Amino acid sequence: MEKIDGLLVAPFTPFTQNGEVNYEPIEKYAQMLHKNGLRGVFINGSSGEGYMLSDEERMKLAEKWVKAAPKEFKIIVHVGSTCVRSSHKLARHAQEIGAWGIGAMASPFPKVARIEELVKYCEEIACGAPELPFYYYHIPVFNGAYLPMLDFLQAVDGRIPNFAGIKYTFESLYEYNQCKLYKNGKFDMLHGQDETLLAALAACDTKGGISGTANYCGNVLVGVIDAWKEGDLAKARELQNFNQEVINVICHYRGNIVGGKRIMKLMGLDLGPNRTPFRNMTDEEETLMKAELEAINFFNRGNKF
Repeated sequence: MEKIDGLLVAPFTPFTQNGEVNYEPIEKYAQMLHKNGLRGVFINGSSGEGYMLSDEERMKLAEKWVKAAPKEFKIIVHVGSTCVRSSHKLARHAQEIGAWGIGAMASPFPKVARIEELVKYCEEIACGAPELPFYYYHIPVFNGAYLPMLDFLQAVDGRIPNFAGIKYTFESLYEYNQCKLYKNGKFDMLHGQDETLLAALAACDTKGGISGTANYCGNVLVGVIDAWKEGDLAKARELQNFNQEVINVICHYRGNIVGGKRIMKLMGLDLGPNRTPFRNMTDEEETLMKAELEAINFFNRGNKF
């Protein structure tokens, strides 16, 4: 099974001011990400507010992204849901429209408490798209599924034929590396924590990842990878530190899903508000965030259109 080389993006879902999904910006969005060196997208996940979308909205978004994808741009569709039957339907649809792969995080309700529960959940979803690689999205801060991922790999190995690996968004580089080393690198371990990209490149020989801040800092994070490959550690560190400065700013404004999405507007791609229950930024907060970004020269260094 093909492993991902380079960075994919977890894109935001565009909404109109009245809260309807806005499909119009997706083509421009895809072209911008491709121009800045990204290799694909992981749609309808946490950054995309996937759990606040209807099945119909999620399927139409998947169709729009597949249609808008530049050549060789990978589209992975997050199909996780509190309803496994919905997930199975979304997985089947992703395969039918020509997506590259599918993925699912553990349901936030009911909370998964045992490895076998998680394996069964993934098994029932993955069989909906048997021809596509399936990735488990490990982000326990969102769903409380603080389960050992090495044990999960051992349990899932050989049970789900199209299981490809894990999008790992957690703080333990030790566990991440142990999973990466499992059976001599059998599974694709996608790095998912932008703050530690350089550390993962150095300590874990990371090859692929999925990033939220790459929506607006993709060229910076691609630059970290390129500088590391070229042996320019000083440049890689400077770029990683700049990305962390941007993260420090968005943390003042409710993080990537809220603050990061508003950055897109400031850059010239208005993706609209967030859906309830997210608390949207006020105009005053937008002005303050813009000033903080200008202070670190973000608008000269972030993604280019």
